[in-house]
Amino acid sequence: MVKKKYFCSMKNAETISHEGIVTKITDDELEIKILAQSACAACHAKSACGMGEQAEKILTVPRPKDRNFEINQKVNVRMAIGQGNKAAILAYLIPIVLLLAVLFACLGLGMNEGLAALISIIALVPYYIVLYLKRDQLKKRFEYTIE
Repeated sequence: MVKKKYFCSMKNAETISHEGIVTKITDDELEIKILAQSACAACHAKSACGMGEQAEKILTVPRPKDRNFEINQKVNVRMAIGQGNKAAILAYLIPIVLLLAVLFACLGLGMNEGLAALISIIALVPYYIVLYLKRDQLKKRFEYTIE
């Protein structure tokens, strides 16, 4: 019998859980390494959690004060599916809508296609700068918990 070291599972319809390994411990946070395995490819929640595209991911999770942790300790990290959907909207849907809107606006103004495409890509820079500047606020909205 083969024992799975890492997994993607849905405990219920609202959460996604991944097994990971604690790699760093501070007073307030834990860094946890999660490896996506072949089971993630078949998981029907992979679009919400984003692990299907990556082989390894490092998460920063608030450290529960009532538990002690050690480096290389296995833990389960949980996230609400709704949070994953919001993250996908911020990371994928809004940028593609912005890109297409600017592209079609430029083409409608009579610009050549190459210049319109360039301006469309450049239009994404301010969006990602705003996301970067608001990263601390976003971290509070997209929290992982440890089971």
